[in-house]
Amino acid sequence: MGFKTGNFPPVDPETFLDQPLFERTKTLALHWVQYGFGSPKMIHTVYVVKLLVLYVGVGTALATLTSGTAPFWDVAAWWNEPIVYQKLVLWTVLLEAVGLAGSWGPLAGKFTPMTGGILFWARPGSIRLRPWKRVPFTGGDTRGVIDVILYLAFLATALTALVLPGVHSGTLAAALPGNTTGLVDPRLLYAPIVLYVLIGLRDKTLFLAFRGEQYLPALVFFAFLPFVDMIVAAKLLIVCVWVGAGVSKFGRHFSNVVPPMVSNSPCVPGKWIRRAHYRDFPRDLRPSRLATFMAHVGGTTVEVVTPLILLFSTDHRLTAAAVVLMVVFHLFITSTFPLAVPLEWNILFGYLAVFLFLGFPNDGGYGVTDMSSVWLTLLITAGLVFFPVLGNLRPDLVSFLPSMRQYAGNWASALWTFAPGAEAKLNTVAHRPTVNQIDQLRAMGYSPEAAEITMQQPVAWRSMHSQGRGLLSVLANTLPDLDSRTIREAEFGCNSLIGFNFGDGHLHDEDLIRAVQRRVGFAPGEWIIVWVESQAIHSAVQHYKVIDAALGVVERGYWKVTDAVNEQPWLPNGPIPLTVTFRREQREADPAAGHDGAALGSSA
Repeated sequence: MGFKTGNFPPVDPETFLDQPLFERTKTLALHWVQYGFGSPKMIHTVYVVKLLVLYVGVGTALATLTSGTAPFWDVAAWWNEPIVYQKLVLWTVLLEAVGLAGSWGPLAGKFTPMTGGILFWARPGSIRLRPWKRVPFTGGDTRGVIDVILYLAFLATALTALVLPGVHSGTLAAALPGNTTGLVDPRLLYAPIVLYVLIGLRDKTLFLAFRGEQYLPALVFFAFLPFVDMIVAAKLLIVCVWVGAGVSKFGRHFSNVVPPMVSNSPCVPGKWIRRAHYRDFPRDLRPSRLATFMAHVGGTTVEVVTPLILLFSTDHRLTAAAVVLMVVFHLFITSTFPLAVPLEWNILFGYLAVFLFLGFPNDGGYGVTDMSSVWLTLLITAGLVFFPVLGNLRPDLVSFLPSMRQYAGNWASALWTFAPGAEAKLNTVAHRPTVNQIDQLRAMGYSPEAAEITMQQPVAWRSMHSQGRGLLSVLANTLPDLDSRTIREAEFGCNSLIGFNFGDGHLHDEDLIRAVQRRVGFAPGEWIIVWVESQAIHSAVQHYKVIDAALGVVERGYWKVTDAVNEQPWLPNGPIPLTVTFRREQREADPAAGHDGAALGSSA
């Protein structure tokens, strides 16, 4: 890869697209092993500049300038200032809410414009996805003026809390008598907290994009807890995030995440290191022993054991070593540029590890037992673990973000298939500030063939993960005309419709399909989606469904996870075994098409 020139797959664009889907998948998967997406390094440089200049530079300058601390370049003077910590959290929340942090730019499928977020969410008439249909006053799937007002009010109130100076805190002064900067005024946090809840009840996309599962509890702690309790509660929160993510890596999925993630990293020095993460390149792309070690020692073990050490250790050297390990862990994730590109989040968590556990050590009066009430400790802990526990037991009820399963490889996912020419109908969705990614690439100068091959690379990437092999198997069993259809990775497509996706299939389930169908009106067979739910922690299978945008769910079933992880991305042995639990026969679908099509086209 050059700085300006990417590494395009070694194919003849004019003939490659005539090959069967699984031959194309094999070619692109093998190319991914050595080059990842093949993006020019200029793309990664843009992300690094954004991270260092906008997030770190502007963020620390703003936090220190408005807090009365030393200037931002004097890190030694402010790194353990509580108000700077609070303001860096608020700065991260603000960037996430605008759409300038996670799920930003070309690596997330945003080619032009590179920002989704505010371009969608401040626009009346765009698609809105409510989380619960039983909540009153949340009906419909269209963003209204009230939604835009709530969104802009959240930005304004978060910014206000960020830029105004701190106020005196008696509990801070008691713990740190020499402190002169105070804390963020708790009264300024009441409005963002309320708006977090109101927005979340009306629009699950925004709540997840704002990373409400992590930052909302932090704001509650800032607003309502005395200083020592606030620090201890923040420790409980970050440990819950880490351990939850570590526990979610138990099982067979995560080993399949590491190889394609390493392959996509511009920081890996040689192709041989990338190939070493696969069992026998190019014949066998299942994870090697090295990949399994990296996944479950460098990943699972580090994320479970190290945070528990940080939470309970009173040995300064052990604590310092554990902090260094977690900082390195987050820097490694940052260096791989994962497709959801949560770079700011990883940098923040590296800083939080230093601030919380070295700045306020457990043996200095900031241990778990130092909280003012044991009942408060138990209540906060129970609140923090509730959704991770529920989400692992019932993944259909909880997004993988509140479930703390960010990197598990155990994701709700989908592939979209379009009859020839039908994908273009998505461009008729009104109040959408962009067009399909294929058209974005063409507008950037890509030839139609090069744009199509580029858009097929995420499908190959998905095939390198366990659920991708199951989804492709369902497609092969369901669609006899598969090779003539357009196949799209749903995470990318979702980004162009609602402005955000972090890899969560719940953002492009029947609710989104229904909203789009109401606006576009696909005919039966034109847009068919295969969708799979995450694997429950106590289950051995994943449940899938086939959805026709015009007819609704036409098939349900499940596959064994062991069958998926043991197969190659291009399914050389044919589709993995599937168990069908429901199938709507075509002869039954035709008479009811009008009724079901109307249901899918109605308000959510």
